[in-house]
Amino acid sequence: MRSIPRVARAFAVTGALALGLAACGGGDDDTASGDGGGEGGDEIVTVGFVAVGPEGGWRQANEANVQDTFTEEAGFELKYAPATNLDQRSQIDAFTSFVDEGVDVILLSATEGAGWEDSLRRAQEAEIPVILVDRGIEPDDTSLYVTRIAPDNYEVSTSVAEWAVSAFPDGGNYFVLEGPAGVSVVNERNRGWDDTVGAVPNLVKVGAQTANWSTEEAKSVFETVLRANNNDIQIVFAQNDEMGLGAAIAVEEAGLTPGVDVQIATIDGTKPALEALAEGRLSFVAEYNPLFGETLLEVVDKVLNGEEVEPYIVVPSETFDSPEAAAAALPDRKY
Repeated sequence: MRSIPRVARAFAVTGALALGLAACGGGDDDTASGDGGGEGGDEIVTVGFVAVGPEGGWRQANEANVQDTFTEEAGFELKYAPATNLDQRSQIDAFTSFVDEGVDVILLSATEGAGWEDSLRRAQEAEIPVILVDRGIEPDDTSLYVTRIAPDNYEVSTSVAEWAVSAFPDGGNYFVLEGPAGVSVVNERNRGWDDTVGAVPNLVKVGAQTANWSTEEAKSVFETVLRANNNDIQIVFAQNDEMGLGAAIAVEEAGLTPGVDVQIATIDGTKPALEALAEGRLSFVAEYNPLFGETLLEVVDKVLNGEEVEPYIVVPSETFDSPEAAAAALPDRKY
């Protein structure tokens, strides 16, 4: 565990959430000066959110959950800055702007893992704590940020690989549909899969290609793969649900049956994927839980009060390995 050197606003955010902040103030209409000490009960905490923006169902659910958590009613001003066309430069510009403004804390979901050292050092010099949301940085220098909050990509993809090994004891040919190159979660998901499947000689890798998290792009990529291999592919590992659904469409249009001729496993656990699993079009879905706003809130509370936090906080997730399991989960699915 490690402690945070900066106590930016020493008051209890969770307490503010419970009390609604409006009841605080003791008859003084002036806001607090913001120089610490915990005396300003009606002070607003400013949070800069360097976000990814539109990128599919998982990202939409995650960022909406963050926005729904850090509200004015809870005592926050959330400055939401989604990337422009997933461009890292736009994220770095937003991050720099937040440092210059002197926000209380920065949440960072990076479009690319590398290239953040200078920005993080600048925030550190300004004593602004940075919390990584979902995606990590590479190289992973934990001295440059407070903590990362996310499901464990390695463990999630390992669960997919263990399913593949169990489902294909006699072996088979597989293809991997990857997310964009350079993204930390892609590298982590590759490692989890490769460390398990790579040790099984009769599971043969035909290839891997990015489809940029896109259903349409995955459909196009996998159509080409099927033609090039005379339809001799038994397993698809799609690193997100949208790409897995694109692969299922390609399988169907090739005159094959997904779930029978080609088994498709995906990561995320969105409602469309669980519906496809319930219908038999997908074979395995590993959840990558996006709804961790409350955990993030608790961490921000601790950070701003100078308390210790773990450098990596894992968000629990589950797996779905049958149509029955998917059907049972669907009524309560929120994304």
